[in-house]
Amino acid sequence: MTEYPHFSDFADETKSFDGEKKKLDDILNKEILILDFKVKDSKQRIGSKYITIQFREGDKTFIVFTGSQVLINQFEKYKDNIPFYAVIKRIDKYYTLT
Repeated sequence: MTEYPHFSDFADETKSFDGEKKKLDDILNKEILILDFKVKDSKQRIGSKYITIQFREGDKTFIVFTGSQVLINQFEKYKDNIPFYAVIKRIDKYYTLT
């Protein structure tokens, strides 16, 4: 019998994340387990990017969106360490991982 590949074996499609949406303000100052992220061009703010962060809080998986350039830079810098625990904090007008 011939073995055929699965689409997922060769496809380059970006998968959408599972998880309920949360607002960034709802998870500030709480430790979460970062599972994955994607950075895409914003359709609302032309010329800028936004990040989708998939994370676990307790035993549930969630996603959150933000245009925070600081967070985008941190996620891209530390992507090889995912999954990891982190706290997202707001300092003045920007968000950061701690």
